[in-house]
Amino acid sequence: MDDDAADPDSDPNTDADADALAIDECVEYCQTQAGLLSGSVETMSEEADELLDEIDAEMAEIRSRLEALPDEVEGTDAPSTADVPDARADDVAELEELQEQLEEKQLLVEAKQTRMQAFQELAAGYTELAADLASEAADGQDALTQIIEFEAETDAPAYFDERETMVETAASAADADSE
Repeated sequence: MDDDAADPDSDPNTDADADALAIDECVEYCQTQAGLLSGSVETMSEEADELLDEIDAEMAEIRSRLEALPDEVEGTDAPSTADVPDARADDVAELEELQEQLEEKQLLVEAKQTRMQAFQELAAGYTELAADLASEAADGQDALTQIIEFEAETDAPAYFDERETMVETAASAADADSE
């Protein structure tokens, strides 16, 4: 048996296999990141739906309470809190407080929708990067470099609370090397 055939370092195909494996691992990493982001979007969507349900319920309550007020209060103009007897002033104050809470929830929903869009865009970017790496990356190092550049440009670490991104790993390694 030839010693060169048994030695994996002497086989030129081994380097190509390692590069292909490294590219495949980078593609899988990008697909995993996209999947995690999509899962976060689903969670945020459920939370937004719950908030919208709460908003609908509060709107219905405000409507019913407003419909009850005109029957109890004389005059066609909406009374200000100062012109209303104490019991009715309390109702108006409660309605104003409900309206403020409603507006806060609406702002939360808008913020969640904006955040969901950002997560969806990043997920799409990872998916596109995975496809590019699979078809165009020269080797594993090239694929890794492209991921790190992508994550740095998109501020990807801000989207992952409990998972370290490649750019964070590279930065940590660079910090350790400089010490």
